[in-house]
Amino acid sequence: MSENRQEQGRPWSPPIGIRASAALHAAAAGAALWRPELWPWALGGIAGNHALLTAAGLWPRSRVLGPNLTRLPAAAEVRREVAITIDDGPDPEVTPRVLELLDKWGAKATFFCIGRKALQQRALCAEIAARGHAVENHSYHHRHTFSLSGLQGFERELWLAQDALAGITGVRPQFFRAPAGLRNPMLDPVLARLDLSLASWTRRGFDTRRNRPERVLASLTRGLRAGDILLLHDGNAARTAGGVPVILEVLPRLLDVLEARQLHPVTLRDACP
Repeated sequence: MSENRQEQGRPWSPPIGIRASAALHAAAAGAALWRPELWPWALGGIAGNHALLTAAGLWPRSRVLGPNLTRLPAAAEVRREVAITIDDGPDPEVTPRVLELLDKWGAKATFFCIGRKALQQRALCAEIAARGHAVENHSYHHRHTFSLSGLQGFERELWLAQDALAGITGVRPQFFRAPAGLRNPMLDPVLARLDLSLASWTRRGFDTRRNRPERVLASLTRGLRAGDILLLHDGNAARTAGGVPVILEVLPRLLDVLEARQLHPVTLRDACP
């Protein structure tokens, strides 16, 4: 298994945040050895560095800890493409209705699926792919403590999801989105080993917390332009006052806006060949 994993990976080089951190640690150690009275300052610098790395991990769109797709490439922008990404499914109640809406508008989307849920809803996950949408990796368990994992924890979560989703759809995921977008410096080398690209978003509607469709839609469409990556949820979706999953109220209006602005919803794979 480890040999196969290595063969599928790509070379990894430390991102700027990790290189800067390593340099600061070396400088702090050297300064403290040279002048012991500087130990408090050295420790303070190291503590501040760790605080900055933690903050970078808590900022989903940050690139300090490694490459992170927050917008589509320039070529996709020229083609007036946008990407609708849908997280936390598949959901047996919501996802089929989302697929019907996308079919009605002839739109394609990227579904970041949870591996465990995909195994529970095999036929539904396969249907997502069969309808021309992309199925990508959103971890296996989607634990709230994901960002506290180490190398082995990240590797296990991502590989379990990779194997589950590939086994169902016949295609290995190309993109990964961390639960809630949160991570730590240990994630980037694992992504390289698995040949996965981290993807976040340009704008989101907070539709797991907001139950008013108009507010969710406003967040997604305010300043909307070609090249944007939009985030919605079919799993863990908030419910309107009438009990309807918010995405089912928002998605038709969003697709109308995209059509009116001559923006074309495509999968991340199609936009990033």
